[in-house]
Amino acid sequence: MFFSKRSRQPITWLLVFLGNPGAQYDNSRHNVGYLTADALSRRVKKRIQRVKFKSWVADFDYGGVHVLAMKPTTYMNLSGEAVREAAAFYKIPPERVLVVCDDISLPVGKLRLRRHGSAGGHNGLKSIIGQLHSDQFPRLKIGVGAKPHPDYDLANWVLGHFSPEDAKIMDETADRACDAIECLLAQGMDRAMAKFN
Repeated sequence: MFFSKRSRQPITWLLVFLGNPGAQYDNSRHNVGYLTADALSRRVKKRIQRVKFKSWVADFDYGGVHVLAMKPTTYMNLSGEAVREAAAFYKIPPERVLVVCDDISLPVGKLRLRRHGSAGGHNGLKSIIGQLHSDQFPRLKIGVGAKPHPDYDLANWVLGHFSPEDAKIMDETADRACDAIECLLAQGMDRAMAKFN
């Protein structure tokens, strides 16, 4: 008989990695959150695959705290539903919900940590703000580059795939994002912002 060795430590942080489920979205700009989750999964040697809170989830120790990593499966525009359910279940305040997402205003591979802020036109962030009734949650934005010209359709851009060159940059960026998350959890936002922004 096999028994689970699931930790009994309380979950004190939610790590929310935004993206869209489905193979057609793999390697797309909007899925850099999922890409980072997969890098973290390899790092901690724990698959983020259990189904709970309309997400694929896993809990583990990281940066000295016990976290729940989430890849919402609601599609981007409804991500807040998954986050609200998990935050309510574990009684996690917005200040300890870290959201990892794409940002078209940043160059490819650039990281930017923020304590809080508006959605900035990002529908996943907009959904989370609406469901939590707060914009006071930290976020790690990952640059995916701006549209090639102003008339280019935004949805086509963020759902489009990286070039081979940019995909290589994003793989390296996902690893740096994991470092940034670990620094934030272990040493606080000020230290993480100084080191990674």
